This record gives sequence, structure tokens and C-alpha cells, in this order.
Amino acid sequence: MGRVTARRRAQHVTADAAVARPETLVVEEPLEIRVNGKPTTVTMRTPGSDIELAQGFLLTEGVIAHRDDVLTVRYCKGAGEDSLNTYNVLDVTLAPGVATPDVDVTRNFYTTSSCGVCGKASLEAVQLASRYCPGDDPSTVAAETLSAMPGRLRNAQKVFASTGGLHGAALFGVDGTALVVREDVGRHNAVDKVIGWALEQGRIPLTGTVLLVSGRASFELTQKAVMAGIPVLAAVSAPSSLAVDLASQSGLTLVAFLRGESMNIYTRPDRITR
Repeated sequence: MGRVTARRRAQHVTADAAVARPETLVVEEPLEIRVNGKPTTVTMRTPGSDIELAQGFLLTEGVIAHRDDVLTVRYCKGAGEDSLNTYNVLDVTLAPGVATPDVDVTRNFYTTSSCGVCGKASLEAVQLASRYCPGDDPSTVAAETLSAMPGRLRNAQKVFASTGGLHGAALFGVDGTALVVREDVGRHNAVDKVIGWALEQGRIPLTGTVLLVSGRASFELTQKAVMAGIPVLAAVSAPSSLAVDLASQSGLTLVAFLRGESMNIYTRPDRITR
């Protein structure tokens, strides 16, 4: 596997001096995901938990629904007969009867809708593709429990502590139990790794859980939460308007600006108790 950090020199400038010194940076490398040998997508990611990433990506794009839909996942060589195995190409073999995507899957699968990337098409595409309904989940989480989660996520982000350059995603039970934490240079990759972990553990749909992300709540991350059946998505930063619209229509509780004891609850506030 590749390294997750690398050393590079930088000129550190202050009002008093300029000093050249080595800095620790997060590694960013491409990962090509193939499905049944067919190149499907390439994402820039931080190496590590690649198999989780691939399976989480395929689940949140509606290609698979359960771990049994996947026969094997293996690293393979890149293009060309002389290519070496750089651990940057994964081939996912689907189980018999699971359809291979007939179009190139991108991180915005809803763009294949007839009217393009308009908001209406985006919302409808997720609703049609999702096999699970977060709105049916009766789970609740205490505001005090929710408020403690960002600090616990930050404490678990070991690579972020040394680089300051990674997004984090964590999955908690509604009782506050920490289930898994993943980091990546891409916020969507961190979430895919978390959901891929859950797929491996046979925990899909993710009822009774909270997905916490270290940045903003975009439409894309909300889409992933809906596709995995997660009832509560919380973010330390702002949501987008389309993320709120999707959460509202899907019955997902969307919490943003989760900082200290303060938070904004945009949808399904009945799930947050005091």
C-alpha cells in the first residue's frame, strides 16, 4: 500500500524571518475503480481503506446494495502490458445476476437524467436509486450526545493532526458509540470509506446511526447518507440548499454548524432530543 504522508520542503515566512524547513503533507494519488474489468471511475484519494472506498462508492451510486452483490475486490495492474501493480487500480467483480453499469459511473450519477444537473433531476434520481428510506427510521439522538461528536472525530484524526490537510468522516450509534472513523483528501472518499466499512460488516442499511463529516454538508454527501439508509447527517460547517431539499424529501435529519453546544437543525428536528 502507498504512504499516506510525504515530506516536502517549504519556505516558512514570518514578519521576522524566512526559514526553509521540511513539512509533512497528505499524499494524494489516483485510484481507478473497475467493475467486472471495465474502467468505471477515477478518484483522487489518500491511499488506505481502498476496498472500503470502492464498495462504498458503488453502493452510494446504486450499483450494489449488499456485500453479497460483490464477488471479489482485488488490486490489479494499470494499462499496458509492462505496467506494475502500484495499488492504484481496483477491480470489483460483481456477483452473478448483479448488473454491470452500462454507462460510466461518475460521482454525480444524477447528471445522466434527461434534464441534466438541474435540482429537480438530482432529487428524483436519488429517490429512484435509493433502496432505503431514512424517513422510516424512528431513531433519536440527544443534543448533548451529538455535540460531543466533533471533538471525538478530531481526536481520532491522526493524519490530520500531522498534516492539517484531510477531511474526516465518522459513524456513531445514536447512543454516542463510535463505530468507525476514516480520513481522506476528498470528503466524498472519507464518507465512501465509512459506508464501505459498514457494507463489509453487514450493517447496511445503517439504521440507528449518525454520519458526522468534518466539513460542509453538500448534496453529494447527503445523497450518500440517503443511499446507505443513515437517518442523521451532521456537519461542522454549512449545508447547501440542495442538500437541505434532498434531506427534507428523504426524511433525513440534517444538522449543520455543529460547534460546541450550538447547532442548526434543518430537517426532521424531532430526532434531536434535549
